[in-house]
Amino acid sequence: MTTSALRRMAPRDPAEAHRAASPLELLFDLVFVVAVGFAASDLHAIEAEGHVSSAIVAYAFVFFAIWWAWINFTWFATSFDTDDWLYRVTTFVQMAGVLVLAAGVHGLMVDGDSSVVVAGYVVMRLALVAQWLRAAASSTTYRRTALRYAVGIVVVQALWVLALLLPGTARGWAVPVLILLEVLVPPFAEHGSATTPWHTRHIAERYSLFTLIVLGEGLVASANAVIDAVADAEHLGPLLVLAASGLVIVVGLWWIYFSREQHAHIRSLPTALVFGYGHYVVFAAAGALPAGIEVAVSADAGGADLSRVTVAATTAVPVALFVLAIWALALRPSLSTGWNTAVVTLALAIAASVWVPEVSLVATAVLVAAVVVVLEVADRR
Repeated sequence: MTTSALRRMAPRDPAEAHRAASPLELLFDLVFVVAVGFAASDLHAIEAEGHVSSAIVAYAFVFFAIWWAWINFTWFATSFDTDDWLYRVTTFVQMAGVLVLAAGVHGLMVDGDSSVVVAGYVVMRLALVAQWLRAAASSTTYRRTALRYAVGIVVVQALWVLALLLPGTARGWAVPVLILLEVLVPPFAEHGSATTPWHTRHIAERYSLFTLIVLGEGLVASANAVIDAVADAEHLGPLLVLAASGLVIVVGLWWIYFSREQHAHIRSLPTALVFGYGHYVVFAAAGALPAGIEVAVSADAGGADLSRVTVAATTAVPVALFVLAIWALALRPSLSTGWNTAVVTLALAIAASVWVPEVSLVATAVLVAAVVVVLEVADRR
């Protein structure tokens, strides 16, 4: 597709054959690898110091900003991607905002300073507003929807900036309200007007690709365990076990996620919203997994000020949440009551594995493998 001249931002055909992620979308995803990696790294550092609850709260907020910026661009791109030079430039501006956000992750999670994260976030969101305004100018059918998106986003971004002026306690109360307003913008924009023409297979592929990105961080954590093992012969055996268990967990979660076609679950606006919003749990849990593996490595070397159960929970809880989220979003409709019960029971057993003495990470890996086996057997019945 040529990019030498501006193109009318007409809506894409939701039934377009062979629709796939564009090179621009793939480049856009790579920028988020930086932000996800920084968030996981700081989550590990704060958890290892014993501040687990504060680490989880900070991580949840940072990951919301990452996830929400990504999902909004993704849903816009599936409907209005023209791939001309102006579309690319506004996308690059959003990517710049991601990098600014990534630069502020440490300050927010460690020092509680959210100004850089908010600045990067607002840059991303306002660049998307420019794209919505262009869509409104180009398409009479979707003009009302696009303008609603633009107005809703601008209002909430203004509130984010104003929230920076609040004292710390008041700001803490404002954040959940602002997050709620953010997630209400799409239902507000789509209600009573033409629904944006998303491509179900394309959007399902985009979710799948981002899942691969966050799961890939878990492979990096497993590789780090191997590196530490090679460098420290005294802990060679335990660290290699941690690395192997981490690899089994990542492979198992990949197997579970890709065990079913998922595009059928985003046919209508309500199901699309549930599917998209539910992926916050999928992405955030997968993003937290490498931090848990790194915490286990640190604990083995005596560098984590945590109880054994807490160390185990940093891995087992994200894994259990991932399995439960995918079960609820994609697996449940395709399984009988008995197999649904089996998957949920195993997911809860993963969370309960934190109480298994000394081998909790191994137990988690075994239970993930058990879920895979259950799904494979269920497919043959």
